[in-house]
This record gives sequence, structure tokens and C-alpha cells, in this order.
Amino acid sequence: MHGTIESAAKLDALRARATSLPLEQFDPGDPELFRTDTFWPYFDRLRREDPVHYCKDSMFGPYWSVTRYNDIMEIETNHSVFSSASSLGGITIRDIDPELRRESFISMDPPRHAAQRKTVAPMFTPTHLDNLALSIRKRSAECLDNLPRGEVFDWVDRVSIELTTQMLAVLFDFPWEDRRKLTRWSDIATTIPGPDGLVATEDERQAELTECAGYFARLWKERIEQPPKSDLLSMMAHGAATRDMDAKNFLGNLILLIVGGNDTTRNTMSGSLDALSQHPEQYRKLRENPALLDSFVPEVIRWQTPLAHMRRTALSDFEFRGKQIKKGDKVVMWYVSGNRDADAIEKPYEFIIDRARPRTHLSFGFGIHRCVGLRLAELQLKIIWEEILKRFDHIEVVGEPKRVYSSFVKGLETLPVKIAA
Repeated sequence: MHGTIESAAKLDALRARATSLPLEQFDPGDPELFRTDTFWPYFDRLRREDPVHYCKDSMFGPYWSVTRYNDIMEIETNHSVFSSASSLGGITIRDIDPELRRESFISMDPPRHAAQRKTVAPMFTPTHLDNLALSIRKRSAECLDNLPRGEVFDWVDRVSIELTTQMLAVLFDFPWEDRRKLTRWSDIATTIPGPDGLVATEDERQAELTECAGYFARLWKERIEQPPKSDLLSMMAHGAATRDMDAKNFLGNLILLIVGGNDTTRNTMSGSLDALSQHPEQYRKLRENPALLDSFVPEVIRWQTPLAHMRRTALSDFEFRGKQIKKGDKVVMWYVSGNRDADAIEKPYEFIIDRARPRTHLSFGFGIHRCVGLRLAELQLKIIWEEILKRFDHIEVVGEPKRVYSSFVKGLETLPVKIAA
């Protein structure tokens, strides 16, 4: 940790609460625990004492927490009982007003899910990724070469957001000068409205998402009238399973692809530097042997776990690990907990860049809903670090990161850093 003695004492007090609080009062989905980075001891205790836990009362209503690695995989692959459907609530702990729910392929069950997912899958084939790699490297080099030396700047804004937003603009063939709109819409899609949030009310949030839908509708109209191209919007405009989507399904898939392409990669880019800062011996190891990037990348993705959970809804009563889950119950699979499960991952609380089995993690999900763009996410992270290691002996983190107020997106809002002059 980079903080002061006072902040360390405050964190110790918050952690102590997790050991003294009765289990029936646990609400591990409280976003404040994620903003303060104090959720870890709650999940440690749940994995140990109550791995399938029921929270009766929270800001998101009642929900089940599944916290162990193998249990999460079992829920994730049981589509006959546990549904992703947006009509039942979708994939996040937060319930959306039924009128405002938007279907996307991640919030669909088989068999409909496969057809829409297949439409965008060609973007992530090895051949296409090879082509994208050239432009990712060029943009990464330009971004790093323009960073200030000898002064403090925000890594999240100057590097993580900028590079992932550029990548999204390429994937959608989105107007370059407006690319930061994509970042804004991604943040708006996942934010919790409130006095400290990006927007104060749900109405404001919906207004910005409507703006997103309108902007993309204009681009969609252009793509339909053009021959098919290799960008995501053209693929959907010409795809048999997607060209006749209704407005809600259209926006649902857009938001999925924007958030999937933005939040996960951006927060792992930020988290990678934060992790190395906290583990200087691993940073030194990486500088001395850049070939370790192949295992470093999946280890960072496990360590950061950029999406903390996915949610399912029970389609029928179901007994699981001795607990009675009722039809309609909300079941939250905590990837962030599964990625620290010592029964599945050796020394899970250690950041080990040459780990023997670094791909044993849940950050991309598991089964049919496994992240469609995972290879692209890994590629972006590998290339940016190849270019960093060529240029800088060390990037110093000079203050505490500010973390996102969310128990879904596990991310950093700011990370102050300095590169020696």
C-alpha cells in the first residue's frame, strides 16, 4: 500500500469489522467496501465459513453470494437452473427497472445467445488480432512517447483510458475526434447514480444512454448502406442474427461491447502498474526478463479481476451446497473471491508473474459466456508492457489510487505516477 499511517489504521479498523460482524449481517456487495478496498476479509471468511451465503437486506435487495472457485464454475455452467436473461434481471447485482432493461448476448440464455455472439466473434480471430497488433503497437508507442517526465500525472487518464478508448474507436470505426464519448458512455452504463456519482439520478443516466443510442443509430444507418466491413458495427448491421434487433437489444449489445472493451482492459492496465508498484521484486524480475510477459499478463488479469462479479437468476427451486435457493432468487458469482480461493489457486494472495498456471482464474468468466474479447485484452496488455519496458527503467506510483464506487466494475479512477526525468 502507498498510504499514510492514518489511512492504514482506518483500513485495519474496517477489516477488523469483517471478523467481528455476524455472518447474517454480511453484505459483501456493498460498493463502499470496493471503494475502500476492504472487501477481501469478508470474502475470506465467507469462503471459509459460509461459501454460499444469503444476504437478506442490501441496497440491491436480497441476494445469494457464491464465493468458491469450483462452485462459481458449477453455477456458471448450469443454464437450465441459473439464467442470465435481462428480462429476469440480467448479469449484475443491481436490478434495473423492467422498462429500462436492454437485452444483449451476455444477458441471453442458450440457444439465442450463441447466434448473436457469433456475429461479432470474427473480430477476435487470430488473423484479425495479428492485424490489430500492428496498430496497437503504434498507438502505444505514441502514447508513451508523449508522457511527461519528472512530473506527476494520472496514469489512468493519460494511458489506460486513452489507449482503450482509441482501441474501441478502431473496433467500432467510430469518429476519432469523438472517441472520449465512448469512455463516458461506458462509465455511465455501470455507474450507480447518487450525490458522489457521475450522475445524480437514474433519469440523468438514461438520458446519456439515449444519447449513445442516437449517435450509434446514425452510424448504423451508414453501415447498412455500405458494403460489409470488418468493424463491430458493420458486422452487426449485416449479421443475420443482429441486423433486425429492436432498439433495446441494439443498445444492450452496444453497451456490452463498449463496457467489455473499455472497463476490463483499462482497469487491468491501471492495475498492472499498481500491482508492480506494490511488488517491486516482481517489477525487477520483469525488467530483467521481459519474456515473463506471457505469464505476467494473465496473472495481472487474475490479480485485478476487473469485473468483480456476474449475477444469475434461479429459474426454479434448487438445493446447492446444502442451501435452498428459491425460484427468482438473485445469485451472485464473486469472481473476485474465486480468484483468491486457495483450494483452486496456489498462494492466491501473492502476485507471482512467473506463476506455473497463470490462466487458472475467473476474470473472463467460464463456459458459454466467457469473454469474447479475452485474447484482444491480453494482447493489448502485453504490447503496452513490451513498449514500457523498452522505454522506462521504472514508473513510480506516488500516491494511493482512487477506486471506483462499484461492486461490479473493480477499477481505478486515478493513479498518480511519475517517470524520472
